[in-house]
Amino acid sequence: MRERMLAGDLYRGADAELEAEMRAAAVLAKDFNDSDPADPARRRELLERLLGSVGADVEIRPPLYVDYGSHLHVGEGTFVNFGLTALDVAPIRIGRDVLIGPNVQLLTPTHPVAPEPRRAKWEAARPITIGDNVWIGGMAVICPGVSIGDNSVIGAGAVVTRDLPADVVAVGNPARVVRSVHDA
Repeated sequence: MRERMLAGDLYRGADAELEAEMRAAAVLAKDFNDSDPADPARRRELLERLLGSVGADVEIRPPLYVDYGSHLHVGEGTFVNFGLTALDVAPIRIGRDVLIGPNVQLLTPTHPVAPEPRRAKWEAARPITIGDNVWIGGMAVICPGVSIGDNSVIGAGAVVTRDLPADVVAVGNPARVVRSVHDA
């Protein structure tokens, strides 16, 4: 099932190997979430063990929620406010110098629309890519398969259901481009 999952094919999450990986990630995430803010070295060590990669000068404020952690990659200089949910069934790549507001959700899992395969517990996932210098407002939701271009701004509460180019401001549900970041 792990190979199917990583290939983006339909798979079943009720798999011993996948469940063991998720449990290990949950333990590390709990340790990170319970860590002392006065011990940044310990927090960094836990993030390096939990995440696929974490750049220099990254700050992630707990709580952080992940499925696996190992498929989440965070670029240098990125700041993540409280309560990020990163369901990293497929890779999530966050660029450099990104600002992520509180309670943002990065959701890679998908489920069949047809009722029978969904009832049979089949699922899949599509990766998320966030470019450099992006600002994502609080409580925004980034849906499976979305890419956000460099320098873009996603308004608070936006639901991003499709790719967004670089240098735009997008708001709403579904998120739509309302202007360039270069407009006064």
